[in-house]
Amino acid sequence: MTAQIDATALDFGRLEEFAGKVGADQAAAYNAILVYLGDRLGLWRALADLGTTSVGDLAERSGVTPRYVQEWLSAQAANGYVAYDGAEDSFTLSVEAAAVLAEEESPAAMMPGFELIASVWAAADRLANVYITGEGMAWHEHDPRLFSAVARFYGTAYRNSLFSEWLPAVDGLVERLTTGIRVLDVGCGLGVPTIMLAEAFPNSTFVGADYHEESIRLARAAAEEAGVSDRVRFEVSDAVSYEGAYDLVLFFDAVHDFGDPVAALAHARQALAPSGRVVAVEPFAEDTLEANLANPMAAVFYVGSSALCVPHSMSEGGSALGAQAGPARLTGAFRDAGFTSADVAVATATNLVIEARS
Repeated sequence: MTAQIDATALDFGRLEEFAGKVGADQAAAYNAILVYLGDRLGLWRALADLGTTSVGDLAERSGVTPRYVQEWLSAQAANGYVAYDGAEDSFTLSVEAAAVLAEEESPAAMMPGFELIASVWAAADRLANVYITGEGMAWHEHDPRLFSAVARFYGTAYRNSLFSEWLPAVDGLVERLTTGIRVLDVGCGLGVPTIMLAEAFPNSTFVGADYHEESIRLARAAAEEAGVSDRVRFEVSDAVSYEGAYDLVLFFDAVHDFGDPVAALAHARQALAPSGRVVAVEPFAEDTLEANLANPMAAVFYVGSSALCVPHSMSEGGSALGAQAGPARLTGAFRDAGFTSADVAVATATNLVIEARS
């Protein structure tokens, strides 16, 4: 039976305010499809090249049918992504918007997030089912756009923070990488940070491990293209089956995804050479929901965790730490795995960097 709402209990001012929020969210969600299409079809890149354009010029530059370009541009003007000049019947993409939507290497790039949204929408029916059954949805069961979207999405973070914030926060790590050590990246996906590290530290050798065969195939191709395949190797193995001894084991946004994070960390500890260490990069979080809700990034982190992180961990029968586990639970998992020390080396606006030693 549908619950009946007592109209006399409604604050109509608050009702109007909340309905307005939901309406704006619906418009943004609806337009997200078109923003993603703009990325997929090269419309944003063409707009950035043209700056100010007519419908016809953008259609010619992008190869998209003019009538669709007209409606797409109108939607972007209505949503504030482009500016419309009625006198000239022209559309303008600002340089700031281009930095966010059209420049893949920009430190402000956010376009991959829309490809990620598209992959999650494709999983909606399956997610509805596992939410009821209590089963999980493993990474490899998602729409293939997820893999490229995550690589692109985190690529921006790696370019912005890996060398400027994360590595320098771990005492002596940059010096050791420069001299030359053996490095393992667990849950490497398409290998974006592994390859970046290999480019920056040619005296070190790198192994990327991931259970997803297609991601490993793409990572190998990317290493070949980058010219670092002489010092980077990618292998298909999960977080408790890889072999070898390493001076540094890395986890990039992976620990909270594992079905058994303690077992994964214990295996990493066993793989450490003497004086080795583990470094894990995790989404920034506090230790309580109340504290997390004060963080503007929590809206994105909890949504991503609900659609991706928790379902994968559940697929492995796991504890499902989630992307907002917080430092106490994360460092606790390291100590449960046998590490004598596990501490947050640095906390940034978006990430926690945890260093652990056996």
